[in-house]
Amino acid sequence: MTDQAAQPSFSIQRIYLKDLSLELPNAPAILLEQGQPQVDVQLNLHAEPVTDGLYEVAVTATVTAKVNDKVLFLVEAKQAGLFEIKNVPQEQMQPIIAIACPQIVYPYLRATVADVLNRTGFPPVHLTEVNFQAMYESQLQQAAAAGQVPQA
Repeated sequence: MTDQAAQPSFSIQRIYLKDLSLELPNAPAILLEQGQPQVDVQLNLHAEPVTDGLYEVAVTATVTAKVNDKVLFLVEAKQAGLFEIKNVPQEQMQPIIAIACPQIVYPYLRATVADVLNRTGFPPVHLTEVNFQAMYESQLQQAAAAGQVPQA
């Protein structure tokens, strides 16, 4: 029984929408503007322990569209997951939290952003796939170059 208790475990406890904001600050006048919108997407990852062995990992997308330098819409969505991670060696925790967990949460975030924009009457913005492993490795390289220890 003690062998089984010491086995590494990873499970999804819950995936949830933590925060959602939609702004159309220049409506309705902006809806009459002609031109191709310029879309900017920013992603942010945040992770923190909740209790022993339980972690919240959140991915936030901020999508801003402008037409002729006027904001068409601004959407900020934070999708989070609650993950139980137990008996995992410390050196493996950071990759799990920075790669595996966001890969699980991100498709829900993509769907949320597309859905909320579709409900505004705008065509949905489909966020591109993200390679969280490449992001993590890039952060490790940047931290090593700066002589810092990376944070999850």
